[in-house]
Amino acid sequence: MKIKPDDFRVREGEEVSLAKWKTLVKPAYRSKHQYAELLALHVEELSALQELHYASNRYALLLIFQAMDAAGKDGSIRHVMSGVNPQGCQVFSFKHPSTTELEHDFLWRTTQCLPERGRIGIFNRSYYEEVLIVRVHPEILRSQGLPDALLDDKTVWGNRYRSIVGLEKHLYRNGTRILKFFLHLSKAEQRKRFLERIDDPTKNWKLSVADIEERGFWKEYMRAYEACLSATSTEIAPWYVVPADDKDNARLIVSQIVLEAFRKLKMHYPKIDEERRKELLAIHERLAGEIVDPARVRPG
Repeated sequence: MKIKPDDFRVREGEEVSLAKWKTLVKPAYRSKHQYAELLALHVEELSALQELHYASNRYALLLIFQAMDAAGKDGSIRHVMSGVNPQGCQVFSFKHPSTTELEHDFLWRTTQCLPERGRIGIFNRSYYEEVLIVRVHPEILRSQGLPDALLDDKTVWGNRYRSIVGLEKHLYRNGTRILKFFLHLSKAEQRKRFLERIDDPTKNWKLSVADIEERGFWKEYMRAYEACLSATSTEIAPWYVVPADDKDNARLIVSQIVLEAFRKLKMHYPKIDEERRKELLAIHERLAGEIVDPARVRPG
């Protein structure tokens, strides 16, 4: 199967029903060996494009990952970005906000972590938690110290969606390109992966009672995701619903989407003027004319 990013993209204004979006599709690979080859090719090209991105220093790229537990966010980030120079990429994970963060608006803590021009920023969870877990658990919203007038369930989520879309439009106008991935996992596959975490001692630390309790809110989370994806997927900052029951295929889909976004950017290595060229030629002549100590030259 050839991966077509638009097959997974939520169109602006589209009403999302996750029941209609598959969690498993025909894979883009025929074997584990071919999967490894395809991912290696993606990683190699991504590494080259990231170097060009860093050198051109014109755009910033923000990748946002959201999903239910065990959907494979960490693995997707680790595998897809494995060839990227760490100097040009930063990963941030956002858990419960601190006391200081709660004293600010809900976008404040993530805004401080936005990528600079020439760099890739990855949010493993993000400001979208404020319209997902907070919507599923309204007691969190009530504990955030906001005025009562802002807690009306009929308006608070719409207002937060508008704030998010407004932020993303502002970032786009200032050179940040945003890709948002919802790794769409089935409840049955989550159960399977939770059981595997119990059976494998090296993965026991990944599972807690809280994870099982959150699983009990599956329907509420799906409704929260549907509302969020419908309200915040735009032409300039689209959501991609990535089938996540097959981890390997999900990684190939994510890497293909990132590659195509990079290819669309008009990037080039910095051009040098005549004065700079003369300077480089002078440096070249100086280095070429140096006398090298034969004892310090390795044979062969």
